[in-house]
Amino acid sequence: MEKPIVIEHRDALIYLLNEAAELEHAIACQYLYAGFSLKRRVEEGLTEKQLAAVNSWRAALLKIATEEMLHLALANNLLSAVGAAPRVGRPNMPQRGRYYAPGVQLALLPFGEQALRHFVYLERPEGINLEDAEGFEVLEEARPVMNPDEIVPRPQDFGTVGFLYHSIEEGFRRLVERHGEEWLFIGPKRAQASGDTFRWPDLVRVVDLDSARRAIDTIVEQGEGPRGHWADAHYGRLLVVLGEYLTMRREDPSFEPARPVLPTFARRPRDTEAPAIASDETTARVLDSFNVAYEVMLQTLARFFGSSYETEDQLSALADVAVGLMISVIKPLGEFVTKLPVGPSDPDHSAGPAFEMFYGSGFLLPHSRAAWILLHERLLELRGFLDELLTRDASLEELSPVVTAVDRMAKTMADHLTELKDRKVTAPASEIATDRTGEPPAS
Repeated sequence: MEKPIVIEHRDALIYLLNEAAELEHAIACQYLYAGFSLKRRVEEGLTEKQLAAVNSWRAALLKIATEEMLHLALANNLLSAVGAAPRVGRPNMPQRGRYYAPGVQLALLPFGEQALRHFVYLERPEGINLEDAEGFEVLEEARPVMNPDEIVPRPQDFGTVGFLYHSIEEGFRRLVERHGEEWLFIGPKRAQASGDTFRWPDLVRVVDLDSARRAIDTIVEQGEGPRGHWADAHYGRLLVVLGEYLTMRREDPSFEPARPVLPTFARRPRDTEAPAIASDETTARVLDSFNVAYEVMLQTLARFFGSSYETEDQLSALADVAVGLMISVIKPLGEFVTKLPVGPSDPDHSAGPAFEMFYGSGFLLPHSRAAWILLHERLLELRGFLDELLTRDASLEELSPVVTAVDRMAKTMADHLTELKDRKVTAPASEIATDRTGEPPAS
């Protein structure tokens, strides 16, 4: 029996909601990475039957990743409801049980048995005892629960994501019981995502205890299923994919559905061990493009949830840009880079997007007018960078629709802030440092 997490004040609730948001974000990246790693053509050594299965598995993983992004939005609605800032950041991966609870470890893995068993472990319902996949052994001691008289929030242990959310739900209940709903739910209602804005029917605005419970129930039931009924939840769907994969491997032990990808950073990160650093210049620049698109998407989401003076039309534009970047820029870049080599430093692997995080302090641009200018400027810089990259390397022509999509996102921003219409910003790739060590280039 797990010891209950103690939530005695608003700050402890905010602390755990931040942790929940980070986990939803990181778990979504794990699914996206595995989906991006999958092969796409019979020319990559697949039969037609195997390719059909691979396409089905990719669709399953990307659908689950989309639902994890819904959970991230719901976690941010819960944060906004109690008056807190949005949380769309997270630590870089891998995180091997030191940043979160010891049993919660995160890493980017290509599609395969290890990844699927790890996903099943993370999504397991409370009361189901499973071992994590090989390579995810617990390295840290369990942390003691907080005492009710402690004022400083700190990490507390939880075995499953469902247990974390049930503890958060109990924290909401206790604080409402003690202080009342008017005391707890102080955030602006308009700074929350809704089903109308993001086209997710399950995305509810949190305004009271009942809606907070509905948001939490959506997250838990999509992940582990309603109590005792998990067939249609993430846990059940992943078990089906794992079973299908193991069956096909038994039929053909040489079957390998994934490319030999390795999480590849464009330069050495400060907060985690990098599995690989791109030593191929084209690969590094495509990774840079992916990471900047990802950065702008997170800044756009943070601006949405941290909005102040935006109109309803402007909030819709922010939502459209965030979703457009996910679908039309981040996804094709993520899939494309898995075909590119890490480089001479590792000739046996292709590159996998590491979802590199640049800002440890978060992604919120707090000042409305300046935020729109900065987001627009960054999109124009990304378009200029991609333009120059495609001009230099004809083999990247497949990425032309990505450039068009980035241009469209920049226009969406300009259409909703008049002073952006005539701004022209480019970032010549020749002026961007290519040193991959994380140190400034030598003068």
